[in-house]
Amino acid sequence: MKARVHITLKNGVLDPQGKAIANALGGMGFAGVQGVRQGKFIELQIAETDRAKAEAQVKSMCERLLANTVIENYAVELVD
Repeated sequence: MKARVHITLKNGVLDPQGKAIANALGGMGFAGVQGVRQGKFIELQIAETDRAKAEAQVKSMCERLLANTVIENYAVELVD
């Protein structure tokens, strides 16, 4: 099973990379960009076939290693 994890900064957490991207886009003539938040995308291939167990396993990975849950949110998507 494949698991896709999207990790983003929580609202209220400063995002200097997002700000730099927004400034660069503005400098390139993309004047309509009003804000940018950047994040991480992680794709995992796991051996688990039970969806509930796979989701629990990936959430545990996020809580323990993949995401800093103090400042980041994460969302898990499972693909057969």
